[in-house]
Order: sequence, then structure tokens, then C-alpha cells
Amino acid sequence: MPGSCPNGLMPDMAAWLARFNQRPKPAIQSLPPLVIRAGMRKLFCRSDRPPRPVAQVQEQLIPGPVTDLRLRLYRPLADELLPVLVFYHGGGWVACDLDTHDDICRALAAGAGSVVVSVDYPLAPEHKFPAAVEAGFAALSWVAEYAAQIQGDVTRLAVGGDSAGGNLATVMALLARDRQGPALIHQLLLYPITDIATLETASHHLFATGYFLERAAMLTCRDYYFADLAEAQQPYASPLLAPDLSGLPPAQIITAGFDLLRDEGAAYADRLRAAGVQVKHTCYEGLIHGFLNFAGEVASAQAALDEIVSDLRVVLYN
Repeated sequence: MPGSCPNGLMPDMAAWLARFNQRPKPAIQSLPPLVIRAGMRKLFCRSDRPPRPVAQVQEQLIPGPVTDLRLRLYRPLADELLPVLVFYHGGGWVACDLDTHDDICRALAAGAGSVVVSVDYPLAPEHKFPAAVEAGFAALSWVAEYAAQIQGDVTRLAVGGDSAGGNLATVMALLARDRQGPALIHQLLLYPITDIATLETASHHLFATGYFLERAAMLTCRDYYFADLAEAQQPYASPLLAPDLSGLPPAQIITAGFDLLRDEGAAYADRLRAAGVQVKHTCYEGLIHGFLNFAGEVASAQAALDEIVSDLRVVLYN
């Protein structure tokens, strides 16, 4: 399935997208955040499928920079020391939560044989940049300090996330480098936002409408996330704009062929390689943004998820 982008949508992905586009949807820029969040929960939280089994799921409250943070911990095996993946969900920093990404976290835990710690970071516009960044780093630091309590192996600590969560994951890698820890062995970046300042790549215009994530939604989320758009130029907001990407952990970067974020993900992979960072970049040419959330409905998305998880397991157990 991976290859040059794009050649054509996978037939089952095209069918899913056609059904999605037939639904009446108000313009996202006209919707308040609470309505956006409810819509995402309705789309992603499916009660008609049994959850993927894992040995243990538990929640933990930890101190955050402003208020306590909620973490959800997934263990695929009981009573074994396992690698740890700290995961940040997508949703444009405005929507989604632990429940919308429960399926993905279960798949990562079960398939990669890792403890997955999903972070319920504060959302915009109630909490503007850098609130999510600082909360995300507080969660990562807590996991590193208390890894033994969750039977996690701190020497095999990784970060990951999708879309805005992919942005946060690679920002965590930058912060861990700049603040001298925690030590990370890997970053899993799933169709990440790497440049929220520019939004002018070819893919941003090719796939501006009709492919699930739309340009109008990106602009709306950016307006919600920042108090001042000048902040979008900062490396901890747009890591592609960071002057120095050396010294970061190896990266597994996933992009989709029909995703307006495709080109900035590929550009980030190129910049990491140029900085001497080991990178595996896979573009799933026939899929769209957010395809991992549709794996239970779209066979080609499930196949991609299985491959991503298999690659992650190799990294964590190498």
C-alpha cells in the first residue's frame, strides 16, 4: 500500500468518504467548540463494535501545570515490564479526548506490546497555546519519573500522536532535548501537523475540501489555539520551523496521500534526515487524514494500522 502520493483512493476509503460527504454538515467556522467536540465524539466513539481486549485499562490523575491531568493507561500484558508509549490524541487542539482515541490506543498497546499512556491535555480555546504543550510535557515527565509504578521500562520510552497530537508528540521530543530529559527512544508521528503557521503547501490546496479534514477547519483550529497568530511561528507550535532538529530520537512518520497535511509531514521527515535523525516515512497513498480512527470500518485503514503497529513493535523491542 505505501508508495508515491497520490494515485487514487482505496475503494473502501472512497466509499466511506462518499458516505461522509453526503451527510449535511454546517461549516465548522460557524460552530462553537462544544458543538465541534460533540460531533467528533459522535463520529469516533462507536458503541456498535466491541473494544479490542487488553489486559488492563486504568485511569490516573497527576498534577499538571494548572490543574490535574487525566491519563488513561493501557497494558497488553499483566505483571511484565514493558516499553511505554505516551500518546497525544488529535482533534486540532480543540476537540477529541481519551474516548475518541480509545480504539487506537488499544491497538497500539496490544499490537506493539507496550504500555500506552493516553494524555487528556487541556483544549483550546479555553486553554490557549502553550497550555497543551506544557501539560503534555508534565505528563511525559510524570511517566518517566513513575514508570516503575506502571511497570514501564523507562529505558524504552517513546512519544506518539495523530494530527495535532502528532504535533504535540514531536514537540515533546524537542522539549525533552532542550530540557535535558526525559530520554526518548522513538517518536511515532501519525499524519502530524508540523507547520501551523504557513498552511500553503501544495497538498493544503489540493485537498482543501472534500477529504474529511478541510482547510477551513485548520484555520478555525489555529484561531482557537493561539491568542496571537505570531505564536504559530514558534518551534514548539510549528516544529518544521525549528532552526535545529538535531539530537532528536528516531521518528516513524505516517502520512496519507489525500490529506492536506501530507506535504508538511514529508517535509518534516526530510528535515529530520538532513539533521542526522533516523526516519522511516511511509505515505499511505490511498487513504485520507484520520484514517486510523476509521480502521474498524475501512479494511485498507485497518491494514495500514496493523503495519504501523508492527513497525512500532520492532522499534520498541529492537
